Amino acid sequence: QVRLVESGGGLAQTGGSLRLSCAASGSIVSIHAMGWYRQAPGKQRELVARIISSSLTGSSTNYADSVKGRFTISRDNAKNTVHLQMNSLKPEDTAVYYCNVVATRTGWARDAYWGQGTQVTVSS
Repeated sequence: QVRLVESGGGLAQTGGSLRLSCAASGSIVSIHAMGWYRQAPGKQRELVARIISSSLTGSSTNYADSVKGRFTISRDNAKNTVHLQMNSLKPEDTAVYYCNVVATRTGWARDAYWGQGTQVTVSS
């Protein structure tokens, strides 16, 4: 079983910063992608940022337009950990943030795994 441990959520003021971390563990052969999604009340879950690894193209990053220039995603491959540095926070960033990992386990096909979610609240 792939397990994801999320940390770093909490309360911040407008213009402040938070850093989210997600560590993956288990019988992982390889990780295709690691990233963060978020869901606000009454809204659909949306991609915030992710890193995709490819043997053909190397690593690439995707960001939601609303967070470009403010959020930075990074990955520690040795620790199977992804970080999301969130700067210049806005009230509209308030949501539950979910870690997502696409990985291949020993003896299993590639699949997607989700964290439990961590609350991020930005006050004005």
